[in-house]
Amino acid sequence: MINRIKSLAAAFGSSGGAPSIDTDDETKHLAAAVLMVEAATMDGSFDDSEADAISRIAQRHFGLNEEEAASLLETARQAQDKATQLLRFTRTVKEKFPIEDRVKIIEMLWEVVYADGVVHHYEANLIRRINGLLYVSDRDSGAARKRVAARLGISP
Repeated sequence: MINRIKSLAAAFGSSGGAPSIDTDDETKHLAAAVLMVEAATMDGSFDDSEADAISRIAQRHFGLNEEEAASLLETARQAQDKATQLLRFTRTVKEKFPIEDRVKIIEMLWEVVYADGVVHHYEANLIRRINGLLYVSDRDSGAARKRVAARLGISP
């Protein structure tokens, strides 16, 4: 699994779009993880709380073990670092996830943003842009944000 995730990152990086095996769960997981890493780095820092949040989210939502989640996170960080735009990742999520799962992706992004205790306006703006690219309504995104805030005991 770890080697497959790394090969997917190479495919994302070289093809200019989604890899040809984009029906695989690993491809969808990598695309979602890259978006989470982007959200985590929008405020200019990527700290341990955000990395831990992404790892926990990957384990909980994607059914990965700790080692697989760590590998996914590292591969996503490398892919995000090399990417010049997020369109290839948002396109994969939009095309391969049903709307309910895209709303869950937005919820995951809010969880990452809240991980360090501060919602930076760049992070909130990124999620608004991703909403549009994933065809998630503002209403669904707002509800996702409120669910995360309630779960974490934070006032939105």
